[in-house]
Amino acid sequence: MNLPARKPDWLRVRLPAGEQQAQFNQLRDEMRKRDLHTVCEEARCPNIFECWGQGTATIMILGETCTRGCRFCAVNTGDPGGLTDPREPENTARALEGMGLAYVVMTMVDRDDLLDGGAAHVAKTVRRIKERSPDLLVETLVGDFQGVRRDVDTLIRDGRPDVFAHNVEVVPRLQRTIRDVRCSWEQSVGVLRWAKEAGAITKTSLMVGLGETQEEMLSAMQALREADVDVLTIGQYLRPTPKHAELVRYVEPDEFDAYAEAGRAMGFRFVASGPLVRSSYRAAEAFLHGVLKTEGTASADRYGRKARLPLLRDT
Repeated sequence: MNLPARKPDWLRVRLPAGEQQAQFNQLRDEMRKRDLHTVCEEARCPNIFECWGQGTATIMILGETCTRGCRFCAVNTGDPGGLTDPREPENTARALEGMGLAYVVMTMVDRDDLLDGGAAHVAKTVRRIKERSPDLLVETLVGDFQGVRRDVDTLIRDGRPDVFAHNVEVVPRLQRTIRDVRCSWEQSVGVLRWAKEAGAITKTSLMVGLGETQEEMLSAMQALREADVDVLTIGQYLRPTPKHAELVRYVEPDEFDAYAEAGRAMGFRFVASGPLVRSSYRAAEAFLHGVLKTEGTASADRYGRKARLPLLRDT
């Protein structure tokens, strides 16, 4: 299929202006000053101006080098050599303290060089954040931990994140050609299922425009629902560089709307589906805040902690 020379109008990102520009600059400067890495920049997210301009960002821990080489991802690939920064959990918690956020997405690079895939480090970071900012809701967007259930359990048991997110990325047929060879559909769905069994709210994401059919998308969505996934985001794949996987087609907004409608009918608690939607898009975050607020009790959340759920500020 021949793609148009220019991106469709629905994929054009408006640059920030006025108050949004000022908020974007302020958050960017805060991130630099506090030495926080964001996946917004590393993965070249098209929503960076919108989200940063509204005071929302996704931070990335465990370094900037991923041990896997997925063909859709712009994050650096390499061997971190088993090194981690033992100060990172405390430094991250200190950095986030006082920033005025109600909800933060904390993601990670895959760390196959670590025995537990980084699970204990992520859990410790969540704990430190909660100790310093007990009202801050934390979503962890993590890798598959090589399909080791005890590592998933470690993160949920010791870290107690408010939301556990792990992305399946593409439909089953495209897994071997788009994701790293160490990834698989079965492994990722298993991770999501284990997280749900451990009591977490679960979330995942699918990209379109890589050659999947509508039938494959609906089948994948149904399989995720059967794994009791709560929240699904669906967005357009955009090729980061000519070295990455080829873009097959631009999916039109009406098709995204159809996926959203189908997902709601399947029983997902929320589906964010649109050309520029990404796994940490703020629409899903707002919903998840509402879920947590309604599911919590006056005295304790699902982990038995004292419930302190602030209102998500208007965006």
